[in-house]
Amino acid sequence: MEETDELSHSRRSAKVHPDTGKSENPGSYHSTQRLISSLQSLANETPGTEFSTLARQVASRLQADKIKRGSVFHQLLTSVRQSLDGGQRELDMQIKYTLHGHIANKKIGQVSVEDQAQLADLRYPLEWYPGTRALQRTIHLHVGPTNSGKTYHALKRLEQAKTGVYAGPLRLLAHEVYTRLNAQGKKCHLITGDDMRINEDASDDTESMISCTVEMVPVNAMVDVGVIDEIQMIGHPERGWAWSQAFLGLKAKELHLCGEARTAPLIRELAAAMGDELVLHHYERLSPLKMDARSLKGNLKHLRKGDCLVAFSRKEIHALKNNIESMTGKQAAIIYGSLPPETRAHQASLFNDPDNEYDYLVATDAIGMGLNLDIKRIVFESSYKFNGAKFIPIPIPHLKQIAGRAGRYRIAPLAKPPSDSLRSMGNNTGDGPSTVSASIPSERPSSTSVGLVTTLEQMDFSRVHKAMNTEAEPLMAAGIYPPSSVLVKFAAYFPPSTPFSYILQRLHEISSLDPRYFLCDLKDQTWIADIIEPVNDLTIENRIVFCASPVGVRSPGFNAIVLSFAQCVANSKEVSSDILDIPTLPLEILDQEIAMERGYLVNLELLHKALILYLWLSYRFTGVFTTRPMAIYLKEIVEEKINKLLEKSSSNRKRKLKSLRELAKLEELGQTIGTGEEAPKPKVEPANEAFGKGFRFDLSFGGTDAVNPAETPDEESSLELEENDFGIDSVPDLQPGLDWQQNPQAVEHEQRVNAGTESSIGNPS
Repeated sequence: MEETDELSHSRRSAKVHPDTGKSENPGSYHSTQRLISSLQSLANETPGTEFSTLARQVASRLQADKIKRGSVFHQLLTSVRQSLDGGQRELDMQIKYTLHGHIANKKIGQVSVEDQAQLADLRYPLEWYPGTRALQRTIHLHVGPTNSGKTYHALKRLEQAKTGVYAGPLRLLAHEVYTRLNAQGKKCHLITGDDMRINEDASDDTESMISCTVEMVPVNAMVDVGVIDEIQMIGHPERGWAWSQAFLGLKAKELHLCGEARTAPLIRELAAAMGDELVLHHYERLSPLKMDARSLKGNLKHLRKGDCLVAFSRKEIHALKNNIESMTGKQAAIIYGSLPPETRAHQASLFNDPDNEYDYLVATDAIGMGLNLDIKRIVFESSYKFNGAKFIPIPIPHLKQIAGRAGRYRIAPLAKPPSDSLRSMGNNTGDGPSTVSASIPSERPSSTSVGLVTTLEQMDFSRVHKAMNTEAEPLMAAGIYPPSSVLVKFAAYFPPSTPFSYILQRLHEISSLDPRYFLCDLKDQTWIADIIEPVNDLTIENRIVFCASPVGVRSPGFNAIVLSFAQCVANSKEVSSDILDIPTLPLEILDQEIAMERGYLVNLELLHKALILYLWLSYRFTGVFTTRPMAIYLKEIVEEKINKLLEKSSSNRKRKLKSLRELAKLEELGQTIGTGEEAPKPKVEPANEAFGKGFRFDLSFGGTDAVNPAETPDEESSLELEENDFGIDSVPDLQPGLDWQQNPQAVEHEQRVNAGTESSIGNPS
């Protein structure tokens, strides 16, 4: 008898119960059947191809138990087997990667394989920015907790410069800085993923500034002062590459980094490696922050004026708002990313105004970055978030950052800035110039207050209390992606028929890395690459751009829309790219009356994401997607319909609470659901262990190396920020100020570091 693969062998050798006739070890049999089914399904997707033929051969041999140990088929199955415990998408991706790799390796010589390995040497990302390495930069690292004045000090220095760049994690932060600088007479441009506003008074560019989302940092621009906000995001498993690119590549004589103290060791190492001087500023919180004595015990009537209830889905925000208002008789303002800018600004001003009945705020966890709302107490609706498959604890650093928004300095009455002569390239209909009007807080606060933190439910109270007293692990590595030039050269080693998703995964697999860096996640990019694979006339450069686009992986029906956009680029002469002519866009829903049905909301959200993607692509393929004003107009209509619908919707909160209470009880018993095994203790792992490998790409935009990759996690399973608060959506116009609009007294102490050495220079005034 042939010696066969373990999967097939276990299928034959499974014991059969004498009474039922069923296998007593069905797990291996079911795994084998699942693998066969997946192989056959993938083969049917690409009939007549080498991949299809190979997939059918493997499935046939596996089904007939004719796979010899050590054979090519056995090697293929061994590579695939590790994905059997994951989801179907992970299994399909692994099968594709394994089989396409086998096909490609037959056509590639040993010399090419060795050349690939050399090109995949990503140990020296400092060398990707030779122009920046020629500079001697002074880096100021401002570290401390929330409400400590870090960003305030950095942006005061930016205001004094002639040229500069502000890079923030959210569109709303970029827009706030843009508004403030222009109100002070600076000539500032705004650049986000799908919006550009050019100050017409800065045509000579001799004394101008840029406020942008961090993905859009113009690393080729020489400036006097650069400010990179929330530098701890350099360790983010998906977006970390953008902070690394900005930090390593920005040509600023003076570079200010603002963030958490846990970034200091990593930044110190990287600054020393670059030969830049490092000045370390430590800050203390300006107002006390402590846990409240008790939770609200699930009773919204226990809310107090100035409370902010933090929830983690847009639907729950509206449901909580309705419940609060019906139970307390007071009004609740709401803030989340996809609200129209005018609505967002109005809601924030209502909450900050002490002389009305808007006593409460309900918001997403996006308030954890930058917003300066007059919050007295943060109330966590839950200490868990849904990641698309299960509830997981909110990471300690993120939870502490949200909590830190309580007890902020009160801001003085707001004043409107003078109108300016700004031309919007992304937020109006093109009928005339766009005038910005936003509120600019006074730089001098009127008073301070103690910030309180609590939870809505008692089951979350001890978890939040423990997190508030736990120090987060220091960051160990920074996220990176290789430049697009590396990817283009790498792709040239493969036959033209090789799927682009395999090329991405192959570079990921064989890359060499320095321990101080990790490759950011890759799953979304390979998924997009597979969607557009059938479009034959796309260049490698085009595919790189699409793989960096803001596409929601879990959006139903989105594949056809992405494919249509790719066909517009590949066949621009034959296929109309007018927003009204693209057949896959469900524009007909705009003519329908608002319906309280899940399908109606799903279609609205689908159209909204499609319009965001169209706008994003319109700045990268300017000669193809030319109906940007109409796309902006349609997007505003969709947002209005979504807001009206969500105001009427409700969340099934009782069922969620039941599930979370069961989970909390099991954790108290030290057991996991359904297993009886000891529950693993939560821990914060070093970045180089906790973060998966992957990568994104540079994208030439406006003559720079700036990039803006996919940034839209599913709204219901976002781990950190609500999807529409990233730099891909329309820029908000929120009235409240930022962390930097406080007036902290002084830095605790300051240290200079040059090539790894430190010396204290005393306390600044």
